[in-house]
Amino acid sequence: MKLFTPLVVGLTLLGISLTGCQSETTAKDKLLVVSTSTIIADLTANIGGEAIEHRGILRPGDDPHLYEPVPRDVALIEKADLIIYNGYGLEPALIRLIEATGIKAKKLAVGETVPPLDSNHQGTKVPDPHVWGNALNGIIMINTIRDALIKLSPENEAEFIANAAELTTELTELHEWIKAQIATIPEDQRFLITTHDAFAYYAQAYDLPVAGTLIGISTEEQPSAQTLQNLVNEIKTIGVKAIFAETTINPSLIETVAQEAGVTLAPGKLYSDSLGAPGSEADTYVKMLKTNTLNIVQALSNGN
Repeated sequence: MKLFTPLVVGLTLLGISLTGCQSETTAKDKLLVVSTSTIIADLTANIGGEAIEHRGILRPGDDPHLYEPVPRDVALIEKADLIIYNGYGLEPALIRLIEATGIKAKKLAVGETVPPLDSNHQGTKVPDPHVWGNALNGIIMINTIRDALIKLSPENEAEFIANAAELTTELTELHEWIKAQIATIPEDQRFLITTHDAFAYYAQAYDLPVAGTLIGISTEEQPSAQTLQNLVNEIKTIGVKAIFAETTINPSLIETVAQEAGVTLAPGKLYSDSLGAPGSEADTYVKMLKTNTLNIVQALSNGN
């Protein structure tokens, strides 16, 4: 959705203030909720429905690890009633902006309501931010967003509860479906190797061990030649049929790994830190988890 320029925003708000006495259902009466990642934006928009005015900062394909705020992001955050972000260091530049002095909105680090798995980042143990890989963690996030919206807009409680319940049912069913799908992969092929370490929660929930990654939890990292060679050796030792590129990361290095290891690079890339573009196979959180699962099962079961 196109964001307003500061001038247009100012004129719009002025117009609302002049006409607000004529209607109790103007846009000004709605919460302005701003979310960071596309995954959080999808959940928030579905839970809030027509009762909120929602704006997402990142676009499909944006990498939250590397994203740098632009002036329109600053303007939007300054006007927000509620800012929902992942936390655990996923979107570092945006987190710095959100926590800056003068930002008066309520702030919700929704990912941090999920008990974290530890990961290694530059030799230090840190919380892994990729909590959405487990559909049950998605439900925790849904409930947290629902409760935050109810607190700020109690008159819309029924809508928030109904929307969250619908999503929860869908994710509960999806969780069981993913487990059943992964279980069809031959046990000696049930290993996941990806570009960066974004699938630990998925791996734990669905019994698909991560056998190796080219880089750690942040895409800011650059792998050394030794790291690349170690991953090649690990692939040869395991004998896995396929490894995976990701949609938000340049595939050139993982392509090199595949060539060096003599293994197939799966044709279906995995969605790690961002949803797909509108109309794509992964343009919602639910579709993202389903698409990743289908791509994994196809590549590791058939090796093509």
